[in-house]
Amino acid sequence: MDHQSYARHTDGPGIDHAALSALADEPLDWRFKALPDAARGLTVGQYLATGPALHDLGTPLLTLDAGALAHNTRTMADWCRRAGVVLAPHGKTTMAPALWRTQLDAGCHGITLANLPQLRVARAFGVTRLMLANTLLDPAGLAWLAGELDRDAEFAFTSWVDSVTSVELMDEALRAAGARRPVEVLVELGAAGGRTGARDLDTAERIAAAVVAAPTLRLAGTAGYEGALAHEATEDGLAVVRGYLRSLATLHRRLAEAYETSAPVVTAGGSAYFDTVAEELVPLAEQVPGTVVIVRAGAYLAHDDGFYRTISPLSRDVDETPLRSAMHGWSRVVSRPEPQLALLDGGKRDFPFDEGLPEPQAVRGGGPLDSGRITALNDQHTFLRDAGDLAPVGAVLRLGLSHPCTAFDKWSLIPVLDDAHAEHPRVVDFVRTFF
Repeated sequence: MDHQSYARHTDGPGIDHAALSALADEPLDWRFKALPDAARGLTVGQYLATGPALHDLGTPLLTLDAGALAHNTRTMADWCRRAGVVLAPHGKTTMAPALWRTQLDAGCHGITLANLPQLRVARAFGVTRLMLANTLLDPAGLAWLAGELDRDAEFAFTSWVDSVTSVELMDEALRAAGARRPVEVLVELGAAGGRTGARDLDTAERIAAAVVAAPTLRLAGTAGYEGALAHEATEDGLAVVRGYLRSLATLHRRLAEAYETSAPVVTAGGSAYFDTVAEELVPLAEQVPGTVVIVRAGAYLAHDDGFYRTISPLSRDVDETPLRSAMHGWSRVVSRPEPQLALLDGGKRDFPFDEGLPEPQAVRGGGPLDSGRITALNDQHTFLRDAGDLAPVGAVLRLGLSHPCTAFDKWSLIPVLDDAHAEHPRVVDFVRTFF
């Protein structure tokens, strides 16, 4: 049987629009820390109908910018078309089905996820094409997956494997579950010092042979993640990434005759090196007929004012349209115990900090914050130094943030502003997350 999950549905994968629309009927209460008490007892839709503004919401707060989200969606879609790749963005960045719909409507090929709970969220919202950038070995999870595949003929799913043992465990669990539809898998290639993945080509070929021999699995391509091997866009860092991708391309060519599909996948590409991924892997479409090159960048949608601002290919290449940060923090000065030290009411529980501290940008309703630097975050406080009288007690500051992957998970409901840079931003939507 020739499975072509990544060749099907070229008019775009599905998502359950009715389930998404039902989010507007969710009642609001104390569970949502982004909202004031005035929203209590209303639904999301009813509260939006009151025309809330940013100043109606409390602090600390995380917001999204509608214009930046739209810009980033268009920019990345245009780049993928020009580069000759398809995009299955990593949904773990936002875990927001409403934003997944935006990405799918813009032409994304499917949604990538990292674990079983995330898969269950996606299926609850009817996403029909999913890639698990991981190995699923949990027997209960594999039984659930087998049931989903058997129940929905339109559901296209691909997982990764990086050892013969993983293949054997998956096959055993799927047999025990009575799976009728084979699970498509990609052989993951890693590298010394990296994350998961077979450490050499010969091992990867043995894994592929085990997949072909397993009746519950189908060999559908190769996969990997270059972002674990470098963390900067220096000449040395890019050389490491390029060398790894060339090994992945070699594996894909070596497995060409073994693939059990006419549309084999080769996938790599987080949000830092997707340009190099395209350069190295797109030629495979001619070398291995039918090859689909998939990049999995997820951070592009929100982008940031930190790590990805410096490393994104669309920032590094002067000929490309840069992405814009669509996420901001808002935090109030609650103390100035020293002339050049202000304490804000947001901290590690509210804002990301693992890839760089927030940066002070502006005073809400005022002007830019031209001086000041954030030196530390505690659980519930941010330390702002050298802003002086520009940050008096009671002022609300807009903060630039770094790393969306650890921002969204701190908020279950995120306000979307018409323009975060306006003097008086309005709330035009809310995004529900499911972490």
